[in-house]
Amino acid sequence: MSDQGLLDPRAYTRQWIEGTRPEMAWQSGSAAAMRAWQKRLRARLRRLLGGLPDDHTPPRSKVTRTQALDGYRRETVRFESRPGLEVLGYFLVPDDCPPRQPAVLCLPGHGRGVDSIVGIAEDGSQRPLGQPNEYQSDFALQCVTHGYPTLAIEQISFGHRRDAQAAKAGGGASSCVRDSMAALMLGETMTGWRVRDAMRALDYLQTRPEADPNRLAVMGISGGGLTALFTACLDTRIRAAVVSGYLNTFTSSILAMDHCVDNYVPGLLNVVEMPDLTGLVAPRALFAESGSRDPIFPLPAFEQAVARAREIYAAFGAKEKFDAEVFNGEHQFHGVGAFAFLEKHL
Repeated sequence: MSDQGLLDPRAYTRQWIEGTRPEMAWQSGSAAAMRAWQKRLRARLRRLLGGLPDDHTPPRSKVTRTQALDGYRRETVRFESRPGLEVLGYFLVPDDCPPRQPAVLCLPGHGRGVDSIVGIAEDGSQRPLGQPNEYQSDFALQCVTHGYPTLAIEQISFGHRRDAQAAKAGGGASSCVRDSMAALMLGETMTGWRVRDAMRALDYLQTRPEADPNRLAVMGISGGGLTALFTACLDTRIRAAVVSGYLNTFTSSILAMDHCVDNYVPGLLNVVEMPDLTGLVAPRALFAESGSRDPIFPLPAFEQAVARAREIYAAFGAKEKFDAEVFNGEHQFHGVGAFAFLEKHL
């Protein structure tokens, strides 16, 4: 390395990252050995994330508004995530929905928040079904059109759950940086906070007569894809997961370019690379999609992660439970293969 290079922190960390060998990377073995690895890694991951619930009692909740819309009803709901902190979401129920149907938990990425995935425009008007115009493609509404009762929640620091400074800054501003730094200073992580909210959302879904507690799915894009993947890793109540615009390698995505600080978990790369996490979902169903021109989750690393996931699922004897799709596009929700996959596995 040149003398100038010795002053460059990016060059130093890149060299360190390239030399890192995660200590709990997945290895093929007997079924018993792989189950033991899952148990150890789940416990380690929970410690790294911090602040996750130990029980799944029904949360205190309330419905604050119910609206009849085109082919479905939308309930605005609030439920407790932890003492002093509530989650806001929308529960969408198709008209004439029978009880105990497969249900989907939807998690938005960066942007305006949960309103973007349920078709609420920035002026508060409702977009018609099938007419999305944002990168998240109203994917919670797409779940409804496929017949699923759907709970779409606001991730902490987005939309309805950001601080006053971010709200004043405009529709797409978040309080991720400030809140993530606070979490780290308190010994927890934003990923852990969001996974906790998702777990409590599953607790809430299990109280709803429209949802079958044994057929729950999670779906998210970008930062929502992160939460979807980590929640599926840690909460085995999830029968199927759809991860859009996130599955990749840490080395080629969040460690290779600027990403929001909410993506980072101290010490995680010393334990696993992102593709190894698919081994915590296996043998439950997992689908991943990525745009061919996604600038922040590069295609070659997505393909690397997919190859690793296929190897892992084959070792678990569940190769049909994993699939992936590359579509012609950028960082956006696609959903074509994803909904076909859910129909088969949910």
